[in-house]
Amino acid sequence: MNATALILIDLQRGMLPENTGPRNNPQAEDNAAHLLHAWRVRGLPVVHVRHMSRSPEGSFWPGSSNCEFQPRFEPLPSEHRMEKNVPDAFAGSGLERWLRLRDVLHLVVVGVATNNSVEATVRSAACLGFDVAVPADACFTFDKADLEGVVRDAVEWHLMSLSNLDGEYAVVTRTDEILARLG
Repeated sequence: MNATALILIDLQRGMLPENTGPRNNPQAEDNAAHLLHAWRVRGLPVVHVRHMSRSPEGSFWPGSSNCEFQPRFEPLPSEHRMEKNVPDAFAGSGLERWLRLRDVLHLVVVGVATNNSVEATVRSAACLGFDVAVPADACFTFDKADLEGVVRDAVEWHLMSLSNLDGEYAVVTRTDEILARLG
C-alpha cells in the first residue's frame, strides 16, 4: 500500500493570530499539530511548505521572521521542506517529483489559507492524479472583501472553498476521522 503524505501549507510565524486579521478555526494549528505528531510517530512522509514573497514589500520576504515556521511546525531533518512563491505548492517546486519518487499517491493537506494556498494546492494535486483529503478543522482563512466590496467573514470563505473542493478534488473530512483511519 502506498504511504500517505501530510502536506503542511504556510504554517509560518506570519500566520500566527497576532500577525493576521480576523480568521476562523482557532483550533486549526492544534489539529494540524496532532496530525503532524501522528505522522511522525508512524514514520510517514511529511512535507512542510512555506511561502516566500517575490517582492520586498511582501509579508513573507526572505529573511523576515514572518517566513519562519511556527515553532511547533519546525521540520525535523528527516522531513521534506520546500518553498513556493505562488499559492500552488506544485507550481515549479519539484513537489510532484518528490512524491512520485517515494511512491506517494495519497495526501492529507492542512494549513492556511483555505481559499488560497490550500485550495490551489489541492486542485493541482487532484489534477495530477493524487488522492487528497482535507481536514476542514485543520485549515483556516481570513475575513476579506468579495468582488463587490462586501466583506465576508472567514467562515464563509472557508466553507465555500471546501465546498468547491469536496467530491471533485478532495474528500473534505475532519482531523479525528483521519486519525481514526491511521489506527
